[in-house]
Amino acid sequence: MIINPLKTTVALALAVLLPALSGCVDKTNPDTIDKRSVERWNFLIAHQAEKAYDYLTPGFRATQERDVYARAMNNRPLQWKSATFKSKKCDGDRCTAYVDVTYAMKMQSIPGSKNVVESTSAQQETWIRVDGAWFYLPSN
Repeated sequence: MIINPLKTTVALALAVLLPALSGCVDKTNPDTIDKRSVERWNFLIAHQAEKAYDYLTPGFRATQERDVYARAMNNRPLQWKSATFKSKKCDGDRCTAYVDVTYAMKMQSIPGSKNVVESTSAQQETWIRVDGAWFYLPSN
């Protein structure tokens, strides 16, 4: 039996990549909230709120244009540093995700000093399934 190294390499690559790619595509599974919640925060951290906008519910997007949302989120007085998914509780088409977000904020109290305060805040997010895909529902 002759083994073709190219076919073996391609088969191995597909065996590794296909399961990973299928996880990226399946927005219907509540397990994707674990990933999507952090992805959304990572766009906000990178000042790419125009990309985070796609994670918002269709209803919210109908009330606010992408550029308005992006401008408001990208110009916040604090700087988000990292986001870590902690847990979620789901009931049907609604999940509550718990994400720890680390942020830094410059304080103005002492002139000439760095005065940067860094902290971590536990965020409670509502995610809902709309037409089979999970979206973040802002609370305000």
